[in-house]
Amino acid sequence: MKKFFTSESVTEGHPDKVCDNVSDGILDAILSVDPMARAAIECSAAYDTLLIMGEVTTTAKVDYEAKAREIIKEIGYDFGTFAYDKCKIMVAIHQQSPDIALGVNASLEKKTAGGDEADQLGAGDQGMMFGYACRETKELMPLTLSLSHRLAKRLTDVRKNGTLAYLRPDGKTQVTVEYVDNVAKRVDTVVVSTQHNAEVSQEQIRQDVKKYIIDEIIPANLMDENTKIYINPTGRFEIGGPEGDSGLTGRKIIVDTYGGRCAHGGGAFSGKDPTKVDRSAAYYCRYIAKNMVAAGLADELEIQVAYAIGVANPVSVFVDSHGTGKLDDEALAEIVKKEFDLRPYAIIRDLELRKPVFKKTAAYGHFGYKGFAWEQTDKAEMLKKYL
Repeated sequence: MKKFFTSESVTEGHPDKVCDNVSDGILDAILSVDPMARAAIECSAAYDTLLIMGEVTTTAKVDYEAKAREIIKEIGYDFGTFAYDKCKIMVAIHQQSPDIALGVNASLEKKTAGGDEADQLGAGDQGMMFGYACRETKELMPLTLSLSHRLAKRLTDVRKNGTLAYLRPDGKTQVTVEYVDNVAKRVDTVVVSTQHNAEVSQEQIRQDVKKYIIDEIIPANLMDENTKIYINPTGRFEIGGPEGDSGLTGRKIIVDTYGGRCAHGGGAFSGKDPTKVDRSAAYYCRYIAKNMVAAGLADELEIQVAYAIGVANPVSVFVDSHGTGKLDDEALAEIVKKEFDLRPYAIIRDLELRKPVFKKTAAYGHFGYKGFAWEQTDKAEMLKKYL
């Protein structure tokens, strides 16, 4: 059976990603001083203005405006109405609601039964989170998303290292892969749209993007004479970033996760401290799924967990191996519940999420990269006992 699947990515200069970067950059600045801080920082950007808003409870003293300007400069906006030294920045930050803090500071289990150390924290909100892994790439991520992220990152790299100095920060990529019997056979379509200065021609952009970006990233054995390539298909793309379109923290949740290959609970990541299970539990679900696939228990695995606010233990655990499991999905779910501690305190402890590690996740996806604790496969060997 033949089918086609598509994923997209965006560069760090995309207006939504500008907001994610500022949110996570401020979060890291806070956590580097106060690891126990509570934060839910969101940004909105439009034309020449950035609004930093949300809730922060911390002993750290961080200059939010100065940190935001530093990040905007690092991204590359030193021109136009949204230039780091010209844009207007407003700050609307207040403390976390004491009603929410009641449930997070001591879980229902701790209040009613005493519990153990890991019952100290309740979930910071209700909701469901998903994790996913598959064998399509060595990092156990979907091929369509992996290629899209690499194209977007390459766009940024050739801009910053001067190879294509006429490029500007905003950009988007998209890859469609043809599958036959669920095996990736070829790349059917590649789309790259990139902001640029006024001097360069579209012909030059298309030649350079094909040579320095697409040909460097898409494996030659996946390209053929029928592969369609679209480079700046609308024509000129001089006005970009917040000057061209508004941006918002957490609007690229599918880019951030698995490119649409599995369900999403709807909760964004950036700007949230690890007591927010929207973020920490989603990271842990990826950790579980990756270890289960690395152990050989399935070739593809999707996991859902759900929480009630103020309660430490998840209210449900669901596993779908899409027919690839070496055991049935019910048995795989029982393994998850037995071998992985899904209480928020344990997740934060095991993944060391009190550290300022979040700015690095704010562009090109939160999963599939070495160096993140949730990408380790340190439990895979142990899990092989269930085969």
